[in-house]
Amino acid sequence: MTDIGLDDDAGQDTLTPFPGFSFFVSFTTSPAAFGNLPGRVTGGFSEVTGLEATMEPKVIKEGGRNYGPVQRPGPVSFSTVVLKRGVVRARHLWAWWAMFAGSDDAKNGVWGPIARTNVDIILFAPVQSGTGVTPTPVLGWTLVNAMPVKFRAPDLNARGGEVAIEEIHLVHEGLNTAKVS
Repeated sequence: MTDIGLDDDAGQDTLTPFPGFSFFVSFTTSPAAFGNLPGRVTGGFSEVTGLEATMEPKVIKEGGRNYGPVQRPGPVSFSTVVLKRGVVRARHLWAWWAMFAGSDDAKNGVWGPIARTNVDIILFAPVQSGTGVTPTPVLGWTLVNAMPVKFRAPDLNARGGEVAIEEIHLVHEGLNTAKVS
């Protein structure tokens, strides 16, 4: 389990998601991925898909065992996680994507393993308290060593109230539960 430490990172009230958003997303910063930012890059997204892990069992056929083969654990694979319609206060997700993709004159080859980051995705639920309804973290997931593989900006429309990020797709090397507190 990862303790995500829902404390005040860089002046942000992390216990209050952005209005209209139910998921708080936190990217662990590292100098290679996000420059010299303290703490975390945080934001809210209205939809998160792809939190999935699949294990392919190993089938072992034994002689004399006629009632089915023996099943053993096999390799685990992870789906691409898609964060949709998000607002992120820091503008570093594009730079992180550019580092891997080579856009904005980013030099390919500077994206080594140290540019990957852990991503915490926390689900909030409204909880009635003495002072009213408070968004409370109830469930969390950590994507281990995440890397962006697709970035989609919203359509530009002067009449619309579009979000800052339409979609960002992340691949990762592990899916863990995060301790929410």
